[in-house]
Amino acid sequence: MGLGRKLKYGMVGGGPDAFIGGVHRRAAALDGNIELVAGAFSSKPDKSKQQGEALFIDPNRVYGSYEEMAEKEAKLPEGERIDFVSIVTPNFMHYPVAKVFLSKGFHVVCDKPMTTTVEEAQELVDLVKKNDLVFALTHNYTGYPMVKQAREMIKNGEIGEIRKVVVEYPQGWLSSDLDAQGDKQASWRTDPSKAGISSCMGDLGSHAENLAHYITGLEIEELIADMTTFVPGRRLEDDGNVLLKFKGGAKGILYASQISNGEENNLRIRIYGTKAGLEWHQENPNYLYRLKFDGPHETYTRGSGYLYESIGNYTRIPFGHPEGFIEAFANVYQNAASTIGKRLSGEKPNEIDLDFPTVEDGLYGVKFITRTVESGKAQKWIKFD
Repeated sequence: MGLGRKLKYGMVGGGPDAFIGGVHRRAAALDGNIELVAGAFSSKPDKSKQQGEALFIDPNRVYGSYEEMAEKEAKLPEGERIDFVSIVTPNFMHYPVAKVFLSKGFHVVCDKPMTTTVEEAQELVDLVKKNDLVFALTHNYTGYPMVKQAREMIKNGEIGEIRKVVVEYPQGWLSSDLDAQGDKQASWRTDPSKAGISSCMGDLGSHAENLAHYITGLEIEELIADMTTFVPGRRLEDDGNVLLKFKGGAKGILYASQISNGEENNLRIRIYGTKAGLEWHQENPNYLYRLKFDGPHETYTRGSGYLYESIGNYTRIPFGHPEGFIEAFANVYQNAASTIGKRLSGEKPNEIDLDFPTVEDGLYGVKFITRTVESGKAQKWIKFD
C-alpha cells in the first residue's frame, strides 16, 4: 500500500552555526524518503529566514516562531502540511515546542533530554497518549547495528543472566572554561536556565543510561551519585559517577564526564552475564565483542551474514565499509518515519518500524537525570521511582 509520497517535516531550531540541527537534517535526508519543507530555525526571525534561504525552503514556510509555524502548518491540507516536526533546540525549549505541536496533532521527533523536569515529561507522555501520536526521541546511539545485535543476543540468552553493567561516556572538551569565554555550545549546556538542572548527566549521562537500558532491558531500582563541578565558576556539574542497583539483582556503574582531558566521544559499554560478556565502543562502532572466560573472545562485525536477520535493516553498505554516526541517527529517523507513514496510510507498523526511543523512554531519562542530581546533593541512595 504505502503512502505514495515522501514524508514532509519541519524543524524548530537548527539555525545558523547550530551543530545538532545539521546532523538531524543530514540523517533525515539519508534514505531519500523524508523532505524538509518548513522551519522556525531560530527564535530570531532574521536568523530563521537566513537559515531557510540557505536550505532553499519556500519563504512562505519559514517562520519567525514555533507558535506561528504550528498554527499555520495545521491549517494546510494533509499531504501539503508537515507530517511531523523535528525539535533541535536547547533543552529548555523541548517541552513548550513539543506541547504546542502535539496539541495541534503533529507527530514529533525530539532531541534529548525530552524535558527539564519530570512533571513536564509526564505531561508529554499523557499528551501523546491522548492524541494517539508518534513521539521519537533521538537517542541516536540505539541506531547502531551492533548495538541492536547486542540487544538481540541478550534477548536470546547468549550471555546468560546479567550480573553487571559498566557504561561510561567521557569527553574532555569542557576541561577549560569555554563557557565563560562565550563558546556557544559550552555556554548553553552549562547554563541552568537553558540546560536544566544538570549539564554532564543531562548531556552525556542520559545517553549512557539509555544505551544500557536499551541493550539490557534492565530497570533501575536505586542509585547513588557523586557529582562534581571541577571548573571554577561553572554553574552545573561537569563530572559524575553513579552506582546502580537494577531490579532483579544486577549491579551497574555509570560514569559521565566533560572534563576527562584528551577524551573525544568515548561512549563505551560492557555487560557481564553468567555465560559471557559483551563490549561495544561508540568510537569504533562497527564491532561488537563477546567475551568468554573459558574460550577465545569473539568479534562480530557490521554487515555480516551471521548476525540476527533483523540487523540487516540497519546497514546500507556491505561489511568492511564503515558506517557511523549519521547512519545511526538515520536509523532512528527511518523507523519513526516508517511508523508515521504507515499510520497515515492505514497500515500497522511492525516490530522493526517501532524500534526507536519513545516518549516513555524520554520520561525514564528525565527521571534518571533528576534522581541522579537528587542523590548527588543528598549524598545517599535514592529510589528510582
